[in-house]
Amino acid sequence: MNSTVATRATEIVLPGPVEPDGLLVQVRDLPPPAEGQVLLRMDATGVSFAEQQMRLGKYYDQPPFPFVPGYDVVGTVTATGPGVDPVLAGRRFAAVIKVGGWASHLLVEAGDLVPVPDEVDAAAAETVAVNGVTAWQMLHRTAKVRAGATVVVLGANGGVGSILVQLARHAGMAVIGTASARHHETVRTLGATPVDYRDPDMYQQIRKLAPEGVDAVFDHVGGPGLVQSWRLLRRGGTLVNYGAASGKNDKGNALLPMLKLFTRLLAWNHLPNGKNAHFYNFWAGRRRLASFRDRLGTDLTQVLRLVADGAVMPQIAARIPLTDASAALTLAESRTVLGKVVIVPET
Repeated sequence: MNSTVATRATEIVLPGPVEPDGLLVQVRDLPPPAEGQVLLRMDATGVSFAEQQMRLGKYYDQPPFPFVPGYDVVGTVTATGPGVDPVLAGRRFAAVIKVGGWASHLLVEAGDLVPVPDEVDAAAAETVAVNGVTAWQMLHRTAKVRAGATVVVLGANGGVGSILVQLARHAGMAVIGTASARHHETVRTLGATPVDYRDPDMYQQIRKLAPEGVDAVFDHVGGPGLVQSWRLLRRGGTLVNYGAASGKNDKGNALLPMLKLFTRLLAWNHLPNGKNAHFYNFWAGRRRLASFRDRLGTDLTQVLRLVADGAVMPQIAARIPLTDASAALTLAESRTVLGKVVIVPET
């Protein structure tokens, strides 16, 4: 339905580079949805590594402080703006928006909405909104790994890693996954052979499991270990880096380390060993907005269907009410969780 009535929204504000308990709660009136927009009632949002970097002011291209974080959201359309089909009202969608998701209500471009199957729980859908697309695209669009391959997933217990393991296994690949010892049983249940990331000989342990090298390594850690990830590859293998968790707390300009990383990956691609190195950027291609949205919608729909069919089991670390977002961020940053911390509406 079209609406001309303002909506009262509770929002979590990141005021600057603060500790998690420095987040602010504000209540304000949202205007009615404008041309091409919908009003979304949040059913679930989450904490990803992006928000952890934004808290420190280190996420590339983040907006100036203060702002409302929240990379992705699952919600129900409660009103539609001009030019939007009113039939969307009452239906549930996922959207990847980079910021703004940590709110009880928010305005979203209708073109960013991806339908969520009725049989998929909102929190389950939230765990795969950005993480599932990231995992799917890295596996099938960037690395283009085929059935029968062996891949390494660093952080196999994490939000992206746990989905990546399941997608790879579903596609007929063997998976070696790193995680702390306490998560090894779950990593086995997901279908991977676990290796303790705290073991100083972690890479040697991986080589024992795959002495002829692996077909792909998915590395979100970066830093000095990236060289070791590169060395794990067989000829023709692919390294996909999608973050620099090892440098999360480093001081200084966040852009310089990224430039060094890109330079290294580019140089590796010119070595005469047939290996490939890529940096995965979720937002690549957004300048061609229609094709970007089409690709994202196609890939997320694939992952949500696998969730609905039981082929992918989302790993929900915790469900925490919106106004306790500080606790949600603290838990996500503790590096103790299995899966994704999900923020839900107040009970």
